[in-house]
Amino acid sequence: MLQREDGGKALRVYVENGGCSGMQYRLVFDERREKDWVSAAGGVAVVVDEFSANYLRGAVVDFSDSLNDSGFKISNPNAKQNCGCGKSFGV
Repeated sequence: MLQREDGGKALRVYVENGGCSGMQYRLVFDERREKDWVSAAGGVAVVVDEFSANYLRGAVVDFSDSLNDSGFKISNPNAKQNCGCGKSFGV
């Protein structure tokens, strides 16, 4: 069962320069800001800033809890290359 322990904040998904492929994904709980793109999944608000929205359009954020590969996974149709760790991409 999903329980809110984030203080009512939204899950922010964003990208920034860095990582081994040029851009890297980040996920944090944060306040909603003006001009954010807003969605919801599983009762949790998800926000994306304007800059990141250009890189994340059409992306799917999923969570895996398998023995060898657990954590958030982002499938991004805009990525031309991906790092082996799944946290970095190039456009």
